[in-house]
Amino acid sequence: MMKLLRNIEVFRSVIAFLILSLAAVIAVWIYDDRFLIPVILLCGGFTAIHFLTVFFRYRKISQLTSNIDRILHENENICLEDYNEGELALLQSEIHKMTVRLREQQSKLIEDKVYLADFLADVSHQIRTPLTSINILVSMLAEPDISFEKREQTVHKLYGLLSRIDWLINALLKMSKIDAGTVKFHGEKITMQQLLEKACMPVRVPIELHCQEFVVEADGELECDVAWSCEAIGNIVKNCMEHTPDGGTIKVVGSENALYSEIVITDSGSGIDAEDLPHIFERFYKGRASEDKGGFGIGLALARMIITGQNGTLKAENYSEGAMFTIRFYKGTV
Repeated sequence: MMKLLRNIEVFRSVIAFLILSLAAVIAVWIYDDRFLIPVILLCGGFTAIHFLTVFFRYRKISQLTSNIDRILHENENICLEDYNEGELALLQSEIHKMTVRLREQQSKLIEDKVYLADFLADVSHQIRTPLTSINILVSMLAEPDISFEKREQTVHKLYGLLSRIDWLINALLKMSKIDAGTVKFHGEKITMQQLLEKACMPVRVPIELHCQEFVVEADGELECDVAWSCEAIGNIVKNCMEHTPDGGTIKVVGSENALYSEIVITDSGSGIDAEDLPHIFERFYKGRASEDKGGFGIGLALARMIITGQNGTLKAENYSEGAMFTIRFYKGTV
């Protein structure tokens, strides 16, 4: 009781009831003292009922406060459905919504921490391998009796390793921007022929060096972010090139219909292993056939992020002659 009276609002309401009751008693005593006792009993009853109502109400609020504290600090799963009266019911409903939201955010934060830890571990592992090779090559260059030819070969290998690290860092920055939602894809009308020629330009020279046949067939047009789409298509074609033997064939076919614009990329390689197929678009995943290719396993993951970010889909599968990647840019909401 004393704890309740320390509440300034309760104390004021009790004082107000006592003053009103005293005023009523004095007025009755002055004008007609026959009703003095009934008025005293009535005022006392009203004051007692009010005080008891406030007491039970604040006890409910105190319990609710205690439960909220246990939910927030002790992470207990407490049911809040017992508060089913008036304003307390509304308060309980809002607190329940807040609790659900806080738990969702807590779960998301834990998932983000795990993802970040795994991501950093993957990145450090991917960078450690070329850095180890760079350290070895630098120590070889430091040898005083190294020949000019050997030094030239070593420097060439260093440039290759450094370019790989540079590509990895750039790819990771692009993926991070897409993850953070800071990349805004801008749709632009372009013919299929122009897009494919622009996307495949960087890989034409390596394809010629591998004596591979490269075929591009394009018809129609599409609306997409040209720069980012070229990045995605180029990564897929590069992946096909790396898994196609010398003298093989890589084919890129673009077409359009009323629903979507489609780009199909095929190669004449060994195809995708059945165990690797469900994971081929995962970050840093390298299938059995990629272990000796020296890649990082993020090119296809980046390609899928770019395409799906533009209301598109990317699918990988095997066909009779090798691997096939199907890109579709839909013209409406799917």
